[in-house]
Amino acid sequence: MKKISILIPVFNEKEFLPDILNQIESVDFGLEKEIILIDDGSTDGTRDLYATLPYKVLYHNRNMGKGAALRTGFHAATGDIIIIQDADLEYNPADYKPLVHMIVTDSADVVYGSRLADTRNSGNFLLLSYLANITLTYITRLLYGTYLTDMETCYKAFRADFIKDITIKSNRFDFEPEITAKILKKNARFMEVPISYNARKSHEGKKITWKDGVQAVWALLKYRFFD
Repeated sequence: MKKISILIPVFNEKEFLPDILNQIESVDFGLEKEIILIDDGSTDGTRDLYATLPYKVLYHNRNMGKGAALRTGFHAATGDIIIIQDADLEYNPADYKPLVHMIVTDSADVVYGSRLADTRNSGNFLLLSYLANITLTYITRLLYGTYLTDMETCYKAFRADFIKDITIKSNRFDFEPEITAKILKKNARFMEVPISYNARKSHEGKKITWKDGVQAVWALLKYRFFD
C-alpha cells in the first residue's frame, strides 16, 4: 500500500480548518497523503481559504450532510487506504497511526478509532453525548451480534477496495450507523483501537443534535432488516 486518502467533509469550519490541516501534515505515515476537502455548502467564509491550500477540493452547491459529502469523497479518492477526518479539533490526527497500521499489515479491512475504549476520555464528553454514544453502540451490538465500543466515532479507516464496494445512501449523520451496519453484514475483518477525544460544544460549532440520534436508531434497524 502506497497512498492514504484523507477525506474531510467541511461545513462552515473557517475557524478550525487551518489548524486541523496543519496537524494532519505533521503526521508521517510512511505513505503518500491525498487530502480531499469536500465543502458541503459553506457560507461562513471557509471557501475563501481554499485558494491558498494545495489540496483537492470538491464542492456541493448546498448543504447536503456528512454522508453526502463522504459519498462524494469516496468516489474521488485514489488511495489504497481511506480515512475520515472531521474539520474541527475534536480528534487528533496523531491517532491515525495504529488504525493505518492494522490495514497496512493486512490485519483488518476496517478499523475504528474508539473514544470509549480509552477511559481518559470520559471527562471530555458532554454528558448527553456520552450517554447517546453508549446507547447507540449497545443497540448496534444487540442488533448485529458483534462487540464494538464506539459506533459513532469519526475515525474510521478502510481498505479502499473494500469500502468502494459498498453503496452509501445516507446523506447526513446517519452515515455512521449505515456504514457500520453494512461492513458488519459483509463480515469485514473489523478492529478497534483507542483514540483521544476532546468534544466541542454547540456554541463552538458542533452540529449533531438529538434528532440525529433518533435517526441513527432508525438507520440501525432499517439496515439490519430491510437492506
